[in-house]
Amino acid sequence: MYPPPAPPPAPHRDFISVTLSLGESYDNSKSRRRRSCWRKWKQLSRLQRNVILFVVGFLILCGFLYSLQTADQWKALSGRPAEVEKMKLEVLPVLPAPQKESAEQEGFADILSQKRQRHFRRGPPHLQIRPPNTVSKDGMQDDAKEREAALGKAQQEENTQRTVISWRGAVIEPEQATELPYKRAEASIKPLVLASKIWKEPAPPNERQKGVIEAFLHAWKGYQKFAWGHDELKPVSKTFSEWFGLGLTLIDALDTMWILGLKQEFKQARKWVSENLDFQKNVDVNLFESTIRILGGLLSTYHLSGDSLFLTKAEDFGKRLMPAFTTPSKIPYSDVNIGTGFAHSPQWTSDSTVAEVTSIQLEFRELSRLTGIKKFQEAVEEVTKHIHSLSGKKDGLVPMFINTNSGLFTHPGVFTLGARADSYYEYLLKQWIQGGKKETQLLEDYVKAIEGIKAHLLRQSQPRKLTFVGELAHGRFSAKMDHLVCFLPGTLALGVHHGLPADHMDLARALMETCYQMNQQMETGLSPEIAHFNMYPRADHKDVEVKPADRHNLLRPETVESLFYLYRVTRDRKYQDWGWEILQSFNKYTRVPSGGYSSINNVQNSHKPEPRDKMESFFVGETLKYLYLLFSDDLELLSLDSCVFNTEAHPLPIWAPA
Repeated sequence: MYPPPAPPPAPHRDFISVTLSLGESYDNSKSRRRRSCWRKWKQLSRLQRNVILFVVGFLILCGFLYSLQTADQWKALSGRPAEVEKMKLEVLPVLPAPQKESAEQEGFADILSQKRQRHFRRGPPHLQIRPPNTVSKDGMQDDAKEREAALGKAQQEENTQRTVISWRGAVIEPEQATELPYKRAEASIKPLVLASKIWKEPAPPNERQKGVIEAFLHAWKGYQKFAWGHDELKPVSKTFSEWFGLGLTLIDALDTMWILGLKQEFKQARKWVSENLDFQKNVDVNLFESTIRILGGLLSTYHLSGDSLFLTKAEDFGKRLMPAFTTPSKIPYSDVNIGTGFAHSPQWTSDSTVAEVTSIQLEFRELSRLTGIKKFQEAVEEVTKHIHSLSGKKDGLVPMFINTNSGLFTHPGVFTLGARADSYYEYLLKQWIQGGKKETQLLEDYVKAIEGIKAHLLRQSQPRKLTFVGELAHGRFSAKMDHLVCFLPGTLALGVHHGLPADHMDLARALMETCYQMNQQMETGLSPEIAHFNMYPRADHKDVEVKPADRHNLLRPETVESLFYLYRVTRDRKYQDWGWEILQSFNKYTRVPSGGYSSINNVQNSHKPEPRDKMESFFVGETLKYLYLLFSDDLELLSLDSCVFNTEAHPLPIWAPA
């Protein structure tokens, strides 16, 4: 039997639920979505909600800070001080001397029509100063008014003018009734002050001076053959190296050639300056190094030769350096691009070294005196006044670093007369001399610093009891003395020559003996870059000890510089003899047969001094110049009463009383 069939399934029914509400209809409104988002928010855990709130708050804060920063930048760009606006135009090339007012305006119009190329650099924010895209005529007019007013004053004071400049038999006509026989386009606006009479016709060179001339010509031979127009000679590899790309060695050596009487070499170098030296270059230069070498070299050569080409170039270059001073504290940045006007600190710090910001004053002050443009002098004297008022010194001694933003010393408690601080002390004295011994604040700071050196940094070595200048770091003394410190005996002697206490001369003599021994106790007769002194009696130990990393010699001038001053003040011929020994050592261990001289790696190995293949520009700019002056029989050749040497040995005039 079959089972009865299953009953058929119940039919499937669909239901639609309709909710009716009076006066409401669905319109995809936001209220329902808000209620849905709120429901989802309430479903999150407390931790999740806190994280979301933190992220949103952080984003809002970042947006707020960014808006403030942007507003400050726009405010700075739209409302800069007038002096910054004037400074912007200084990166432009110096124009030829205007003949008429209309011609001057046409020249400015041509410059205005040229657009600048923007320049970007990596580095900390807010460190770079942007040059303008347009030129403010007010700035140019202000410079012109300053120049005209000062020129009128100078013309009243000047009753006579030189018409002929004699240089070892050569006659050069200055640009008064007629122009020099060079391009008319090179003529500058008439200088406010004529080239000072710091130069007189010297006697024929003696035998030792001829030795210096021969050394210079050998160095110049290598530079001409392998590095002409470039910064530095690499004599061993017979090539060159660039630092700024501005012919650094050539400019540094201009006044040396004039002093040594090398007329043909000077003429060739002058032609290169006229035809090839162009500062409209997209290149960073170090403010300090370019000021003492390039600006100082051009100003000095102008005073020696009377050739206005060099003043024209100096004014152009000085203007291009001015953006370095546009810092919150007026302490200048270390670097500036002379083509674009960007000024900045090094990428790794916002500090400048104290020596660098306080050793540019001689040059900028003199540039203001010659051109009548006050801002050069005002900028550097603002720095001097600021340093004078700062705390953090130790009996006149200053730390090595200063911050360009805050204007305060950094790395306090470390005091040295070596690198990064040395020429601060030198320029205190030399500015006082340059200005006619009127600025007593400078003299007071200098004298106080010398007393601080005596109290904290002076010691004697063993076994010969050599007096040396060490370093102090947070109360701990180090018997380390850089060769750079050997500028100090000469500076002390210069001060005594100008009336400072006689006990400064005693210290100068003692330190001069030490610097000589730093050379004499080395197998090559040349000083190491850094010496350490033995302060305790030990058998078979010399006074001067050298670490392997410090035994190189860079052809530095500081020892022969001080020998020059000591001989000028004392007239003791032993200082000439010491200088002659050092010149012979340079000839024996650093001279390269094909031309040039090379720094060496090891002053303690006379058989293998290991040339470093580099001739620094200061070898021809300072070392050989000081040796030539040291050997001179004429003590009035660049008299210490008529000129003051900058820290690159470029002589500048002492200002006569008004």
